[in-house]
Amino acid sequence: MQEHPPGPATRDARSSSEVSHPLDDPRAMQILSTEHWSLLATRSLSWNESFSRAGLFLSVVSATAVALALVGQASAFGQQFVAFALVMLPVALFVGLATFTRLDEVNAEDAVWVAGMNRIRHAYMEIGPGLRPYFITGTTDDAAGLEQTFGVHRPGTAAAHWLATMTGMVAVIDGVLGGLIAGLGVNALSRMDMEPSILVGAVVGIVIPVVLAVRSRSSVRWLLGVYRPSFPSGAAPLVRGHGDLPGAGRREDDAGEPGS
Repeated sequence: MQEHPPGPATRDARSSSEVSHPLDDPRAMQILSTEHWSLLATRSLSWNESFSRAGLFLSVVSATAVALALVGQASAFGQQFVAFALVMLPVALFVGLATFTRLDEVNAEDAVWVAGMNRIRHAYMEIGPGLRPYFITGTTDDAAGLEQTFGVHRPGTAAAHWLATMTGMVAVIDGVLGGLIAGLGVNALSRMDMEPSILVGAVVGIVIPVVLAVRSRSSVRWLLGVYRPSFPSGAAPLVRGHGDLPGAGRREDDAGEPGS
């Protein structure tokens, strides 16, 4: 009786029985490398968007300052200058708030891409445990592992780190723009002296960055609340205020369940 070659279903069942672990498949390294490069390219695109948006915002602020200087000289900084400033400054503030929102979103997206690359490095460690001394980036996908990949290697506070980022810089500039708008608006509506206008502007200029910082912190807390690491290290994050991701008590070499 003539034997027929095994069909696709038979070959798939045979291959699945022969490969006991996904990393035992000879194609695993190629698949992981392809995904690693895909995540790197996606992260590069995100950073390029961040730089472009921040550069656009700073260009708008610079153009607004030049326009205000020219109009101020032509109008002797009178009522025409105030009216022009109350038209131009809100536009710059809108661009700044939109830029801040997008930068905040890109930061969250970047954390997801880094977590994915850390998971792939964890797979590399499982394939070749002897390669561990040669990796300076994180091989776990919890907060401590993400900090290691991002390059956070010293203690600090989340607020200080936030002020040093591009998001914090844009928030401070937004506060300055908001304070100028508030001061000019109060001066134009109530004919107040400069001192009360400066006071109102200073208060608004401080409140806006604080509100934006609270918003960024809420975004981080939300991300930490919905994200589940698959390969936590159990180590505490260096930057105080980040908090541990759920399930951070497990060992680095535990497989864990797929993250959500």
